[in-house]
Amino acid sequence: MTVRTEKDGVVWTVIHSRFNEARNAMDPDSADALVEQLLAFDRDPDARVAVLWGEGGAFCAGWDLKYASTLADRDRFDRDVVRGLAFPIGANPAPRGPLGPTRLELSKPVIAAVEGPAVAGGMELALWCDIRVMAETAYFGVYCRRWGIPLLDGGAVRLPRLVGQGRAMEIILTGRKVPAEEALRIGMCEKLVPHDSARGAAEEMAREIARFPQAAVRADRRTVHESYGLPLRDAMRTEWANGVEAHHLEGAEGAGRFASGLGRSGDFDRI
Repeated sequence: MTVRTEKDGVVWTVIHSRFNEARNAMDPDSADALVEQLLAFDRDPDARVAVLWGEGGAFCAGWDLKYASTLADRDRFDRDVVRGLAFPIGANPAPRGPLGPTRLELSKPVIAAVEGPAVAGGMELALWCDIRVMAETAYFGVYCRRWGIPLLDGGAVRLPRLVGQGRAMEIILTGRKVPAEEALRIGMCEKLVPHDSARGAAEEMAREIARFPQAAVRADRRTVHESYGLPLRDAMRTEWANGVEAHHLEGAEGAGRFASGLGRSGDFDRI
C-alpha cells in the first residue's frame, strides 16, 4: 500500500510511501489512492485538519518518469492522460490531476510537511496545500524542466500567486533548486524547522488550528481561495457571505464565552 492515513483524533496524516521505489514519485495508482484518502478526510464530520507527508525522507520527486516514458506513443498518451485527465465542459467536477489531489477543492485545511525533495509535480503538490512546513534540508524546484515535461498540476498558476510573477517565472523557466531557506524568504513556505521534524511540526500546527471553532476557520479559508483576483467589492461581498454564515453557527456563542471572562488580553489558551 503506497498511501495510508494515520489518525490522531481530528488530525489526519496522509502518508505517501514509494520512497524505496522512486523517492515518492507519483504513479497513477498512488495518485488515485491519495485522492481517495483526502476525499475521505473531507467527508468525515470528525476530521478537521490534514497533514500530507512523504515517508522516507522525500516529500515527492514528481511524476514517475519511468511510467511517463511508456507514454511516448501519442495515441496512448492521448488515451491515458489527455482524455483521462482533461477538464470537463461546464461546471462538472474536474478529474484528479496527474499528481492526484491538485485539482480538488476541499473544505478543510491541508498542511504539507516537506522533507527532502519536493520537485516538479511534487512541488506542485506542496503548492496545492494551504500551508507548507519545510525542513531546513528540504527543497523545491521545477526539475522536470530538464526533460521537456511542463507543469500540469497547478504550479504555473499557484506559484505566481505566492511569490509574484517575475520571481515565479525565474524559478519555473530555469528549473533551479530552491532551498528551504529561500522558500521561506520569498513566500513559498510558511515555516522552517530542523531536519526530520517537518511532520511533527505540521501536526502540531494542525492541532492548533483544529482546536478552534471550525465554521469560522473554514469560512475564512474559503474566502481566501474564492476571492483571489476578484475586484475589491466582489471580494468583500464573498467575505461577507461566508462570514455571516459562520457567525450564525458559532460567533454569538463565542462572543458569549468572551463575555464570561475567557480569552481576555489576547489569551489563546483559555477560550
